[in-house]
Amino acid sequence: MRETHTPVLIVGGGGGGLTASMLLSHLGVPSLLISRHAGTSILPKAHVLNQRTMEIFTELGVAPEVFRRSTPAENMKATGWYAGVSGSHDGYGRRLGGLEVWGGGYTDPDFIAASPCRTANLPQIRLEPVLKAHAESYSAATICFHHELLELTQDADGVTAVVLDRDSDERYTVRSRYVIGADGGRTVGELIGLGMSGQTNLMRMVSTHLSADLSAHLSDPDVLIRWLVNPDFGGSWASGILVAMGPDHWGTESEEWVFHLSFAVDDPDADDPAKILERIRAALGIPDFEPIIHHISPWIMEGVLADSFRRGRVFLLGDAAHRHPPTGGLGLNSAVHDAYNLAWKLAAVLNGQAGEALLETYEAERRPVDGANVDAAVKAAMNHFTIDAALELSPEKTPEQNWGEVRPLWEDLPDSERKRHALNCAIGSQTIEFRHHNVEFGYTYDAAASTAVVDDGSDPYVPLDPVRLYEPSTKPGHPLPHAWVERGGERLALGSLVEGGHFLLLAGENGQAWVEAAGKLAAETGLALRAGRVGMLDAEHPDIDLVDVRCAWLKNRGVSADGAVLVRPDRYVGFRSAGSVEDPLAALTAAVAQILSTTTS
Repeated sequence: MRETHTPVLIVGGGGGGLTASMLLSHLGVPSLLISRHAGTSILPKAHVLNQRTMEIFTELGVAPEVFRRSTPAENMKATGWYAGVSGSHDGYGRRLGGLEVWGGGYTDPDFIAASPCRTANLPQIRLEPVLKAHAESYSAATICFHHELLELTQDADGVTAVVLDRDSDERYTVRSRYVIGADGGRTVGELIGLGMSGQTNLMRMVSTHLSADLSAHLSDPDVLIRWLVNPDFGGSWASGILVAMGPDHWGTESEEWVFHLSFAVDDPDADDPAKILERIRAALGIPDFEPIIHHISPWIMEGVLADSFRRGRVFLLGDAAHRHPPTGGLGLNSAVHDAYNLAWKLAAVLNGQAGEALLETYEAERRPVDGANVDAAVKAAMNHFTIDAALELSPEKTPEQNWGEVRPLWEDLPDSERKRHALNCAIGSQTIEFRHHNVEFGYTYDAAASTAVVDDGSDPYVPLDPVRLYEPSTKPGHPLPHAWVERGGERLALGSLVEGGHFLLLAGENGQAWVEAAGKLAAETGLALRAGRVGMLDAEHPDIDLVDVRCAWLKNRGVSADGAVLVRPDRYVGFRSAGSVEDPLAALTAAVAQILSTTTS
């Protein structure tokens, strides 16, 4: 068999694998990506792209195209619960309640303050071709679809893979230093003996991708996801979930939709397209509904986590490492974030600037975060039953009884005040899915677990709300707080200064000694390290490098004018000094050595 060589072999051509390819190319690391599929996804699948993901896509230069194709902000402000869609009953189609989603179309002040990027929404069926084209544009990347991994063996120096070209039926070997398994858990995990643990068979779902004009039946163009709480069926999961999929128009004018239905795990109707269409018609209340069906996809809702994210030279990311309900849109986003955490570390090791031990921090940092994401997604999925309980709907009740339970929501009846508030409380609790800002954006890495985070001795972080509220902080292990700064009349996001794999040293107004130390360290080691003082020009500080025009950095920097913050290439704080030190070069050198695992004992 012919043999090819590459520093990194990526197995899997979905969002996680393609992002890993782009990131490595962006950092100058050649890679080979193989995918057993002939092309990118034929299913809409994941679609919500959170702020952290869009920051990464901005760094890679792919964000403009994603935003261009994405749902306009005004069409993804909310989610709504409706008494079906249409029908003869006077309650059909009424909006029972609603909730802002993921920053309300970038109108929530917390989301605006957190990031220069808004949340986007682009179904995977349209996202992946964009990512693939961008990945292929890099000379450092080789992208091979319809190439299937058959065997994987490791030794002290690298990994040997046997790959089948499914077009030519040729087998060949790939010799690499490292392998990234981003194949959804289909092959790599099994080949290296890593299993997954957690909850499975939570629900059996069927997702139907269809084209239809529903504009005459729908209101509220700002709603992205519609929960059809049809009293004829007794609940939201039982009735169905309708999600707009564009591609050219959105809101009520969307040309395509995905309709999610739940079934008992052993229900044979889940495998019968005619029965599925019958349920969709009934849930919508449109008996003559004749959509164009693109694809019907049954799947099992589960919440599982790989027992380890690494074995030797092989790393797992995305669905190969964690699978969870789609509630909250954490799946694809987590895969992108996994890749962002891993890529710079692989690049640093391959370039000889970091020790092998740096790679141990990938699992130490990402597995707890992804485990928390699994738990959050499962909890959010199960919490939807709280809404059904507040409505007092039940499949055991007759349709007439269920309609009687929801009528007080729009008619003034003796029970109206109680029921309206109960529903308000229940829907508000679903902010654990639709405003989980600290889960999707503010997650942290623990200095006690990861050597790539230097503990500064400050008090442990105790969140005001571990799910809903992101609190900007420069405590090591936290994401760099966003701030707009200016230099030479140009406004830029502070986080953008890490782009291209740079460390970033941000000193206070009196921190010139830190900046000079960073310059010496970069010159001596070749480390990609940018440095500057951030603040405002005044009598005490007659010179500054980056102007803190909105004082956003001052509000969140957590250090004095004499202190400094060191940010890793993945926008996470690796080291912080609250004030000046006697020898800033020694302090910075020690911090970088710990982060990069180059410290010798």
